[in-house]
Order: sequence, then structure tokens, then C-alpha cells
Amino acid sequence: MENKKLGILLLIISILILILFTNYNSQISKQSAEIDCFPNKNCSIIERTLSLSHIAMGIFSFLFALGFYLLFFNKTEKAILERLEKEKELKVEDMKFKILMKALDPFEQKAIEAIKEQEGITQSTLRLRVNMSKSKLSYVLQELEKRGLIKRIEKGKTLAIYLRV
Repeated sequence: MENKKLGILLLIISILILILFTNYNSQISKQSAEIDCFPNKNCSIIERTLSLSHIAMGIFSFLFALGFYLLFFNKTEKAILERLEKEKELKVEDMKFKILMKALDPFEQKAIEAIKEQEGITQSTLRLRVNMSKSKLSYVLQELEKRGLIKRIEKGKTLAIYLRV
């Protein structure tokens, strides 16, 4: 939002500079025409001021272009900030997950990792993936459910498992 305000301010300043120097240039041109300046070598001051007006037109053009850019085309900063925010959120989630994993025993870690890889995995598929007996897996999942780390939802004859973290 600040870029838009800055862009508008630069556009206004550049338009004011354009008006001032256009007026100044026309007055200098009138003076040079009145005294028939260009064939006369005594008019070097007026020629120098005309050069100054060309520099002013360059400044106007630069400010106008910069203001126009900031007002309409500078979307990259917002995109960069959004990307950095998403990366930060992913890193925070990853750190939380790593801390959670340190608090679990190896069987629970295997189960949580498999559930994270495939949300909604069925209990029978999970048993094959983590290579545990039905009773051991059932016990591990009950413990994880008591801690509020997973939720189990009936899916046909088996249960689908989701992370709550």
C-alpha cells in the first residue's frame, strides 16, 4: 500500500515539474524570439537555460515513469512477502512436527510418519506400511488418540486415520 501512495506522490510531483518547466521553457523561447537570439552570440545565457529545461524534462520523465511503475506494476514485493510467509509457516509446522516426534516412542513415530504421508490412511493399510501386528498397532493408535494427536473415522469395515496436529 505504501508503494501506491509513493507512486501517486511521484506522479503529482512530476506533473508539477512538467507544468513549471513547460511554462519556463515557453518564456525562454519567447525571450529568445523577441531579441532574435539564435544568430546572435550574446545569447549564450538563454541557450544554457534551454539546456537546463531539457534536463528538467528528463527529471520529469524519470519521476513520472517511477511513479507509474510504483502505482501499477510493483506487485513483486507483495508476492515475495507472501512466499516468505508461507515458507515460514511450513518451517514452523515442520519444527512442531519434529518436536512432537521426539516425545513419541519408535512405534508411535512410525505410525505418525505414515499417517502424515497419507492422510486418511486405513488402519489395515497402515498396519502393512509400519509392519506391526494388529494388536500392537491398535494399542499405538489408542494411545495417540488419547493424546489428541490423531482421529479415527469409520470407513467401511476399517478405520481411516487423520492427524490432528
